[in-house]
Amino acid sequence: MRTADLDFDLPPGLVATRPPAERDGGRLLVLDGDDLADARILDLPEHIPEGALVVVNDTRVLRARLLGKKVPTGGRVEVFLLEPLGHVDPVAPRARWKALGRSSKPLRAGSRIQVDGGGLEILVVAGREGDATLEVELVSTSGGSLEEAIETAGRVPLPPYVDREDDASDGERYQTVFARRRGAVAAPTAGLHLSERLLERMRARGVRVASCTLHVGLGTFQPVAAPDLDAHPMHSERFEVSPELAAAVADARDRGAPVLAIGTTSVRALESSADPDHPGRVRPTIGETRLLVQPGYHFRVVDALLTNFHLPRSTLLALVWAFGGTAEVRAAYAHAIREGYRFYSYGDAMLLRRRRPVEAT
Repeated sequence: MRTADLDFDLPPGLVATRPPAERDGGRLLVLDGDDLADARILDLPEHIPEGALVVVNDTRVLRARLLGKKVPTGGRVEVFLLEPLGHVDPVAPRARWKALGRSSKPLRAGSRIQVDGGGLEILVVAGREGDATLEVELVSTSGGSLEEAIETAGRVPLPPYVDREDDASDGERYQTVFARRRGAVAAPTAGLHLSERLLERMRARGVRVASCTLHVGLGTFQPVAAPDLDAHPMHSERFEVSPELAAAVADARDRGAPVLAIGTTSVRALESSADPDHPGRVRPTIGETRLLVQPGYHFRVVDALLTNFHLPRSTLLALVWAFGGTAEVRAAYAHAIREGYRFYSYGDAMLLRRRRPVEAT
């Protein structure tokens, strides 16, 4: 796919810099084949068939932005955590991470950083071959676990296009209500719309809810620089599909019920664990995925998708193009812009149904 085909013009005023007043208070654009309908997030349960399986991503966003100063010079530093290097014991006082660093002078091996607020120090171990990242060792100096120290000292890693510093409200609103497993450095944004009351209304209508885990990485927001999407070095993200979720998908297939993924991250987890021997089903899987979905991809598990409005020239937009049809999604985005829908992480959402449901056995 040509990357230029993923371009569109978005008025700056449509970029959402704050969430709606209520978690479920956003707008919903429903795309069903060629048909478009304006609705509200609160209407979502009425658009989901009784008995459907809804799959959410239960990753929890880390307070991955760490601000501090070099010791002893006092130079200001920002360290952005990307992913742990090896197993991290949640109660351990130290661990090594892959990170990005920003300061007035390059961060070199041996640099020591005191994180603002105290209780956490960072030692730069080395630069990493092949990319611009650092290997750092984080140490809790408060007597508690490293996980607690990061939660206390870290800042909410809002995407750059939000264009403001995080505040107290982001600690709640840039996290889903079902966030359980720490590891993401960006939110699975479609899930931000689902409130407890909305989930209860779904369940009251016979909708079943299950969870996968995909720890969203910083690469999810990076625009594609290559002229052709096939040449894009797809970022890797850690994910897990549990035996319980695999059983829930199998049960939905047995009942003839559709599988609705909440967000592109849930799509990537489900499609990455698709069972090649049993179409429509998944295998329990723990691993990393570099799955790049673009027009022409054959969806093997997901029948419907709730997703936000995405950045131009992004792999997320390519996935939505593939799911809903290039012409249809283009028309939907043009409609959303005309009607003043809010875009990106804190913006409104789309519900898409595939014309041909997954062929399951």
